[in-house]
Amino acid sequence: MNNPLDTVPAPSATAILPLDRLALRGADGDPALVLRGETLSYKDLRSRVSRLAAWLRAQVDEDGARIATWAAKGELTCLMPLVTARARLVHVPVNPLLKRAQVGHILADSGARLLIGTPARLASLEDGDVPEDCRTIGEAEALGEAAAMNADLAESSSDPNELAAILYTSGSTGKPKGVMLSHANMWLGAESVATYLGLAPDDRTLAVLPLSFDYGQNQLLSTWYAGACAIPLDYLTPRDVVKAVERHGVTTLAAVPPLWVQLTEQDWPAAVAASLRRLTNSGGALTPDLVRRLRVLFPQARLFAMYGLTEAFRSTFLDPALIDTHPTSMGKAIPHAEILVVNDAGEIAADDEEGELVHCGPLVAQGYWQDAARTAERYKPAPAASRYGGMAVWSGDRVRRDAGGLLYFVGRRDAMIKSAGNRISPQEIEEAALATGLVAEAVALGIADERLGRAVRLIVRAAPGHADAEERLPSILLQELPNFMQPKVIHWREAMPIGPNGKIDRTGLYAELAA
Repeated sequence: MNNPLDTVPAPSATAILPLDRLALRGADGDPALVLRGETLSYKDLRSRVSRLAAWLRAQVDEDGARIATWAAKGELTCLMPLVTARARLVHVPVNPLLKRAQVGHILADSGARLLIGTPARLASLEDGDVPEDCRTIGEAEALGEAAAMNADLAESSSDPNELAAILYTSGSTGKPKGVMLSHANMWLGAESVATYLGLAPDDRTLAVLPLSFDYGQNQLLSTWYAGACAIPLDYLTPRDVVKAVERHGVTTLAAVPPLWVQLTEQDWPAAVAASLRRLTNSGGALTPDLVRRLRVLFPQARLFAMYGLTEAFRSTFLDPALIDTHPTSMGKAIPHAEILVVNDAGEIAADDEEGELVHCGPLVAQGYWQDAARTAERYKPAPAASRYGGMAVWSGDRVRRDAGGLLYFVGRRDAMIKSAGNRISPQEIEEAALATGLVAEAVALGIADERLGRAVRLIVRAAPGHADAEERLPSILLQELPNFMQPKVIHWREAMPIGPNGKIDRTGLYAELAA
């Protein structure tokens, strides 16, 4: 499966290999992955990848077939990006927080041939959720069969432009859409981040972010690119993160702003805080107050503020030396990315002129899976001023660039909600509410929230004949939507405000709730 968009060559100094060869970069005896009850060396990691890939290829012997995983962090979910690459298959990681309706959409849309998950999650699926040609198997059973088979699969010889993964992400409208990532996209993303973070073999990365997100997955890949060690953690409370940093001697921690807020409220022993060499943030902007709190709590750590979008992986980072003086800046382009600001006239914006952020270069993904229309909306030819040319991601984000080249976020064109690092489609929440039959109209908005960045507020008008709607709607939404999509508040209205165009006045509702 070659890139349907124009392929942009990477810088010639960078050797791009099939993704499964990331496992070759660490020394045999060095620790690569800390699991519950065991630590895998790089030699162990390579062996497990080879063995699981051989088993997987025996299950689905078709180049480019999609393999979905729906499980918490563990051996399977951590290894699968390399395993599917070795087996010349395509990985579709499913957010473990999603409910059956979203999972069913992803399985059908991706055409997945196999779903590997935890038994409890698989048991929650109902008739019709899993396509007829998609088989399901528990993760423990899959690992057990692979161990019993005890076969190996040689390194792949995939073209770096071949499809390696489909990551499903919410946009402002409709159901999640699959972003297609090639081996080159993921390899160069790992190399880029490992380089500008300065990761080294003696680093230990605590992977707390979901592995179904590009930011979360890169925690593993950039760590392994550097020959360092990754420690995956599914935490229940912020205190669990503090304990894990202490227990494992963690040096690198990535998080989103709501988690950073919670972590600054914890009691950090001085020696534990001092073990952290770098902190990285994406999925929402850091506030000046939060920057100050992090700098006081972790004075020895370098704080990296970053911006990214799944359609092009990561775009910018701020030099930690500038975080105290420019706490609200997105920084400049990361290695292998070219970031242009294009004004409304289609020209490169002047200093301090607002424009759209356009991401060019080899980190640009291959478009949306089987969705030419939405691909054409977001992926367009790069501006004439681009040194890369080819296709670029026109982000829809409004930014400005100062005279020193630093970028600053201004706002978004679309209505997508970013809450606790999650991208949430307002339409998906509205459709879930309307599908209950309890409401006649629904509007979902993201309102500024100190802990979440943006909190979901749902404004609804009850359908006639449903006096119990206010009581029943929250419990139904709990069943149908994942936790991160749940409205923080549901506002009930006798009538919705109507704008001049005859449509619901979303702008007026937003202004009212944000006041």
